[in-house]
Amino acid sequence: MQIAILNYNIGNLASVKNALENTSIKNLRVDIQDNPDKLLNYDKIILPGVGAFGDAISCFENSGLKESFIDFIKSGKYVLGICLGMQLLFEKSFEFGEHKGLGLIRGEVIKFNPQSQLKIPHMGWNTCRLKNNNHPLFKNIKDDVYLYFVHSYHVTCKDSKDIIGTSEYGYIFPSIIAKENILGMQPHPEKSHQEGLKILENFLML
Repeated sequence: MQIAILNYNIGNLASVKNALENTSIKNLRVDIQDNPDKLLNYDKIILPGVGAFGDAISCFENSGLKESFIDFIKSGKYVLGICLGMQLLFEKSFEFGEHKGLGLIRGEVIKFNPQSQLKIPHMGWNTCRLKNNNHPLFKNIKDDVYLYFVHSYHVTCKDSKDIIGTSEYGYIFPSIIAKENILGMQPHPEKSHQEGLKILENFLML
């Protein structure tokens, strides 16, 4: 099985690669890839991300990865966006201005309510309540699983059916999404110990 981790000048690539290589999946090849012409050669793609939405989407578009990534999705193969990588899948972000996203999931990326007493960023361990325990991404994963978060913005979904997991930080927000072969997680499975590795294994087995 060949997996591509997209490199669009956003950090956290090595830790995602290391986590994938520490799953129980055998005969796994993991490449950090920035060549848009090679994406269709892979079985699955992970879109990681730590950083600002505007910088990320600009690099994604200017590198030619956007068109190839969308072609990959149209082929029916699975993709997983992590943290900022998940947010890029949405239509629009209001992080430091207004930026157009990939538009693959209907919804927007907004900041946690600034009127609340919450510390921002939302950082540390928090639970994910599974709305659809039957989704294969959650095989052998218990409800209210603890995963690791680092983010100041979160997604909103126009179609509630795209939400398969929620978390609470002052209020409930979507933390795991799925639309056909497009998956996204706000928490970092690569930083979430054994439960995170199980989720990555489940993704690899789709």
